[in-house]
Amino acid sequence: MLVAMRSDGRLVNVLEEACSKKETYRCPACQAPVCFKQGKVMRPHFAHIRLADCQFFHENESAEHLELKAALYRSLSAHGISVEIEAVLPELGQVADLLVNGSLVLEVQCSRLSLVRLRERTVAYQQAGYQVIWLLGKKLWLGQTASQLHRQMANFSQNMGIYLWELDAVKQELRLRYLLHEDLTGRLQGLVMSRPLSGDVMDFLRQPFASQRSAQLTVDVLADPATYVQRQLVQKNTRWLERQAQAYTRGDNLLTWSAAAFYPQVQPMAVEGLDLGRYLAQFTAFYEKNGATSRQTLYPPRFYAIMENRTIGKEQ
Repeated sequence: MLVAMRSDGRLVNVLEEACSKKETYRCPACQAPVCFKQGKVMRPHFAHIRLADCQFFHENESAEHLELKAALYRSLSAHGISVEIEAVLPELGQVADLLVNGSLVLEVQCSRLSLVRLRERTVAYQQAGYQVIWLLGKKLWLGQTASQLHRQMANFSQNMGIYLWELDAVKQELRLRYLLHEDLTGRLQGLVMSRPLSGDVMDFLRQPFASQRSAQLTVDVLADPATYVQRQLVQKNTRWLERQAQAYTRGDNLLTWSAAAFYPQVQPMAVEGLDLGRYLAQFTAFYEKNGATSRQTLYPPRFYAIMENRTIGKEQ
């Protein structure tokens, strides 16, 4: 915790004023006693004497979490943005890591949490009228594949497609992982851009919806996808066993497919909770019309919408 309540009821923020171990502090959310800590490893902060007494803070914070919250707060404040750190929202039973302009919640997530808890927190914010952006710490950075947690936290824009945000405490930067796709092997493909946390963070958070030049990404595809699928079935890969079972119900067999039948091999990263039906239909229609190639070039969703409109215009 970076904010606590003094004995006189006034809130104190350790990022803005000095605190003392000799003073008495309480949690602004649950009113339980907290102590001020100042050591060599973690930045000055407050901690519950008995965390079990608090229904708002559910775990002791890591040094990374404290550092990233502090860096974001300082950056936003320095650029004239109205921001409240550890904003207590009693009607939701939650504490927002950062509340920007009274309506945008920035959640710094450095440890794993259950999908149920993630959905509960996200839905609660949205139903109360808050927009929420999840910013992922090191343990949750994207690797070669996407987890179910990533699929829940993903966002979408016409300019950037499927995207996620990452925070790097060592490099002190905010990263945007965008145009996220999965190839036939399940491996992630995408692009990255970053901004120092000392820069205009709020401007960077608007990047997915800002006017910009269209990006593109070219990916090599498998020359013999049926052989790859056969190996996966022999190894009892669950994903491919399910797809083969679905093919069987249609009287089909994936092992008889040509390379063209698997195209487009690279597809937008599967996400949950977002209605992407129109985008996916435009995406598929574009590659069906242009035919299979040994390399697949990927574009933002806006590109496929434009191409669809051009096709409709020609037909009329």
